[in-house]
Amino acid sequence: MQIVYETCKLLGGESLGQFFKCRDFSLPLGKKTYIMGILNVTPDSFSDGGKYNDPEKAVERAIEMVRNGADIIDVGGESTRPGFTPVNVEEELTRVIPVVKILARELNVPISVDTTKSIVAEKALEAGAHIINDVWGLQKDPDLAGIISKYDAGVVVMHNKEDTVYTDLMRQVVDFLRKSVEIAINAGIEPDHIAVDPGIGFGKTFEHNLEVMRNLEALKDLKLPILLGTSRKSFIGKILDLPVTERVEGTAATVALGIAKGIDIVRVHDVLEMKRVAKVTDAIIRGMD
Repeated sequence: MQIVYETCKLLGGESLGQFFKCRDFSLPLGKKTYIMGILNVTPDSFSDGGKYNDPEKAVERAIEMVRNGADIIDVGGESTRPGFTPVNVEEELTRVIPVVKILARELNVPISVDTTKSIVAEKALEAGAHIINDVWGLQKDPDLAGIISKYDAGVVVMHNKEDTVYTDLMRQVVDFLRKSVEIAINAGIEPDHIAVDPGIGFGKTFEHNLEVMRNLEALKDLKLPILLGTSRKSFIGKILDLPVTERVEGTAATVALGIAKGIDIVRVHDVLEMKRVAKVTDAIIRGMD
């Protein structure tokens, strides 16, 4: 039996204002903050590695997150934590594709796949995924943007860097993302299919992460929806001197601040708690009930 959750309105391509579009889904912007639930089907992700790398457990977790308020499920088959061990295409496909096939069939929310590889992206989109979430902002695999365009999918382009040396942090983050957007548009991806992510925890020191959080408004220059991924990350652990399993309140602070500064999507592990945080913050900031 198909499990249907009306978290995103299917609009059949109609243009009713400003949306983030991903295949047959259109997410109206400005009305609420969207919750992207993290589903790592990996043995080594920094927070929940090994918990959901069995397809049955992964599907159960995705269903639970949607019931708790997730608007998007983000499936990742390769850890991107500091010092991660890269996996080959075959292994990533083995982890990701069976889960995506089931979720695309059983859930009525967009399915995102967190990958940097065009081959994985194409197979995931063939399996029914709606969004590709690339931690290298389309700047590593030259074929990735074209694949996303071919399937009329959405894309999240994230800022990343091999080192942590900057002369002007926010300018360089925005310039990187602007280049990613240009790559996407040149490949035929429509602007309303693109979201940007400042890449908290990627190519940044502790101080850099705090600076980006203070200056999230700078991303508004790109005039695209903004995704923020701070969930349980190490800068929160450093501030609180707490392990990864005890960073819910710290994550909540970053989610509330991000919403106040204009972000549109939050990528989180703790869906139920962050849905509540977002609902209250949206009521204050956006004036919603």
